[in-house]
Amino acid sequence: MTQTLKTKVLIIGAGTGGYVAGIRCGQLGLETVLVDASPGLGGTCLNVGCIPSTAIIHAAGKYETVAKAAGDGTLGISAAAPAIDLSKTVAWKDGIVSKLNAGVAALLKKARVKVGKGWAEFADAKTSTVKTDDGDIRITAEHVILATGSEPVELPFLPFGGDVISSTEALSLPEVPKKLVVVGGGYIGLELGIAFRKLGAEVAIVEMAERILPLYDKALTDPVAKWLEKHGVQLLLGARAGGFGDGKLNVTDKDGNPMQLDADKVLVTVGRRPRTQGWGLETMGVAMDGPFVKIDQRCATSMKNVWAVGDLTGEPMLAHKGSAQGEVVAEIIAGHDRVFDPVTIAAVCFTAPEIVSAGRGVDDVKGRDDVIQAVFPFAAIGRALAIEAGEDGGFVRVIASKTDHRILGIQAVGQHVSELSNSFAQMLEMGAVLEDVAGTIHVHPTLGEAFHEASLRALGHAIHI
Repeated sequence: MTQTLKTKVLIIGAGTGGYVAGIRCGQLGLETVLVDASPGLGGTCLNVGCIPSTAIIHAAGKYETVAKAAGDGTLGISAAAPAIDLSKTVAWKDGIVSKLNAGVAALLKKARVKVGKGWAEFADAKTSTVKTDDGDIRITAEHVILATGSEPVELPFLPFGGDVISSTEALSLPEVPKKLVVVGGGYIGLELGIAFRKLGAEVAIVEMAERILPLYDKALTDPVAKWLEKHGVQLLLGARAGGFGDGKLNVTDKDGNPMQLDADKVLVTVGRRPRTQGWGLETMGVAMDGPFVKIDQRCATSMKNVWAVGDLTGEPMLAHKGSAQGEVVAEIIAGHDRVFDPVTIAAVCFTAPEIVSAGRGVDDVKGRDDVIQAVFPFAAIGRALAIEAGEDGGFVRVIASKTDHRILGIQAVGQHVSELSNSFAQMLEMGAVLEDVAGTIHVHPTLGEAFHEASLRALGHAIHI
């Protein structure tokens, strides 16, 4: 027999957008039910995305550090050649994920959010049947928040299965593949490809574009390309992948010549798409914007009291965007006057070295004579040299208006620069001018001094260059 349940708010999806919306709804006293079919709360980011990937990246960095100390050693430190038991590394990573899963569950419970484990299917915009292990539950709600997230794009000639894997499977491999071919030179493919190269795999990257990370300007991606070359990663640009069989991936190079790459595993990372199938989106009467659900500045869809957040709503498909949208929607439902209108949503690539971009980039202001651009290299920052982060071509770049010095964009490439991303976003969100950064006493020695010096240089008086 189908159970029935009525609630103020029904949230579909427990990723960073959905669970944050749920917690905020609970804090605001809204009766809330959150439904998700995944084994663990937290969605892609927590379970098979940014958290486990950065954990594996961290472990790979540790392994690389020990490997450098083998033989003649480094920095006066010598050690025996390291060995990796990837199954133990994966178990450690899974422990982190489990701890965070439990943390999300506890936060939702504290906020008095009811959590249902099962697959939801909508009959109309406000009515959903949730299939659980204990039977079906029919839920009607005054407000519905759609937070179903995204999923890896599968190529028709390289379907997932066996030795053709997505990032999900790559994060749980029992051993390091001897030969890994990555199809796609975007941030997911490069992050994981670099990590596996650090762990000892032979890595090749096949990318259709003429350079890696095509969404970032060349100056930002050149240090990453140099790392790949230095570490023996085979990079095939302007190339197209074909079918895979008998341990060989068919590839057409940039000149149209066919070739084959040996591969124990083929990691396909050609993008992600919104998860719009299988839960009744077509019955809800919401307008679409291409493959995404169309929303306004309040994250409202075209159907009254149906809201959408996160990857389902379009680019940038980033966890922190979904979380911010989830908070906004919860507060709107509670009667607050809110809109989702950020000045910037900073993005980070956890490559080697890392890349950060916030606000407008050089391509956005190309040809304009009303902007100032200034770059400061990490090679001139003492802290960078002291932690071996000053020799890879890294820098901080500031782009500002010539007339009023309003900061328009900030980018950086270098080791550990992901930790500068919040400072960049904060300055842009506050409408800071170059003088605000220049007038802030930056702690010495830190990498953040490069941001200070770049701003001083834009004003014409950098100190250390």
